Amino acid sequence: MSTGGFSAAPGADIADGVEIGAGTRIWHLAQVREGAVIGEECIIGRGAYIGSGVRMGRRCKVQNHALVYEPAVVGDGVFIGPAAVLTNDTFPRAVAPDGSLKTADDWEAVGVELGDGCSIGARAVCIAPVRIGRWAMVAAGAVVASDVPDFALVAGVPARRRGWVGRAGRPLIQDGAVFRCPDTGAAYREVDGVLIEESQED
Repeated sequence: MSTGGFSAAPGADIADGVEIGAGTRIWHLAQVREGAVIGEECIIGRGAYIGSGVRMGRRCKVQNHALVYEPAVVGDGVFIGPAAVLTNDTFPRAVAPDGSLKTADDWEAVGVELGDGCSIGARAVCIAPVRIGRWAMVAAGAVVASDVPDFALVAGVPARRRGWVGRAGRPLIQDGAVFRCPDTGAAYREVDGVLIEESQED
């Protein structure tokens, strides 16, 4: 199916009232719920789930079977790896204390926020409410339970910072007081636990 400038494979489940940008491709068995907004030139992989009201920027890649629960906010150029999960329930229970089945009115959804250019590795879990910073990298299988700074590389259960990465996604190499990207040569400096691109200091 192709409509409004985006394309969807047979078997994709796209609800009414969804906004999808031109050039976006949605693959087989993916589900996009009502009220979701997906930007231009995104790729939504096979079996991926995009929840009601999720807002996603341009040129994002959501890999096969990733689960993006509402009310997540996803920046531009974000990578969400296979089977990664963005949660939305701080204290999940199927039933109330009296044993009755809980409904949507019995809890308040909280979201994960993903900054521009960040990457979430395969099978990683981001536990809402949490923010992943711009160009940060979450390693495969990590469980993120606290905010991640811009450009941070985090791994483990729970996830902890193991280094810094640049816009190319490669770990930065420390050269005195400067951190450099081995691919692009871009320079960064750490100031009070925050990584700053040198070109942005002016």
